[in-house]
Amino acid sequence: MNLVIDRGNTQVKYGIFDQCQLMLSDYSDFLDKQLIKQLINQFEIKGIIVSTVVSDRHDELIKNLSIINCPILELNANTPLPFSSYYQSKDTIGKDRLAAVAGAISLYEKTNMLVIDAGTAITYELVNDKNEFMGGNISPGMNMRFKALNTFTSRLPLLEKNPDHELIGTSTTVAIQAGVQNGMVYEIEGLINELSTQYKHLKTIITGGDAEFFAQKLKNPIFVHPNLVLIGLNRILEYNAQYI
Repeated sequence: MNLVIDRGNTQVKYGIFDQCQLMLSDYSDFLDKQLIKQLINQFEIKGIIVSTVVSDRHDELIKNLSIINCPILELNANTPLPFSSYYQSKDTIGKDRLAAVAGAISLYEKTNMLVIDAGTAITYELVNDKNEFMGGNISPGMNMRFKALNTFTSRLPLLEKNPDHELIGTSTTVAIQAGVQNGMVYEIEGLINELSTQYKHLKTIITGGDAEFFAQKLKNPIFVHPNLVLIGLNRILEYNAQYI
């Protein structure tokens, strides 16, 4: 079985895979030795992949994982990937973005896709029906937009999302929620509509903490996959099994 670890900006998401089947997925602030020992007692782990977008405590994480007697693949710019890429700055692209692309291709091979990860930032990845990663966009996520309005003004309050927001606000609170949330919906729908004119039968896939929220708001058909990044990391690990 494989232990797949996605360390993001706010927490660690991890999963256990038996080949391509996800057996367990969960979140944690950090993978300490106690949690790792619990996983060892439950599963016979033969391979590990680690993807992280933060450097803090990374050495500690790898040291903790070393109690599992198996190879550890740390996803980096030189890791072989199960798809072709036209992205030019491979040294700076987020590893979670690459994993999301790998996950989407694993689920929908040879399909034109827009892959959206709605988390701390909202990222967009375009994949064509030749399994080629064409590039993508990065935009502030929902909480980041709320925090920016509060941080860079003197009087606007810090708010959170409201699923029942209005189209036009009649108070400052509603105006902020409507502005942030509607703006993001229109951003996503605009990109889907534009790319759909260039890529036939474009499929839109969304993951991340705000995935369900946007799936309910968007008019275009959209497929929610909460564990897309984990699926992609497992695919990359399997692809690299011959090298580690």
